[in-house]
Amino acid sequence: MEPVKDASHFYEVERRQSHAERPGFRINELQISPTQHVPWHYHSNIRDTFYVIEGQLRLFLREPKEEVRLGPGDTYSVPPRRPHLVTNGGNASATFLVLQGIGEYDFVPLVPKAS
Repeated sequence: MEPVKDASHFYEVERRQSHAERPGFRINELQISPTQHVPWHYHSNIRDTFYVIEGQLRLFLREPKEEVRLGPGDTYSVPPRRPHLVTNGGNASATFLVLQGIGEYDFVPLVPKAS
């Protein structure tokens, strides 16, 4: 699929707030319910750094295949071009920051592969 500059229409979240946005860098806060997720995607040029504020996150990554569990205060960075899926890892809402940069933002949606 083609890269997009605004991916908010690809997935639902309980809350989405922008804390900072400047050329080449942005910080967004997301809150997702236990049934919500950010679908498989990658970014061409930027790194996603996740910081969990509340709740639990599960990140699924490819190339290589990996699963990461994060709780409050935990961080994890996904380098450019590495496919990832973000899910809620608990039974309550999860709130987290995503620091994205340094470079031009894009969101490249992926069709899920069979496991």
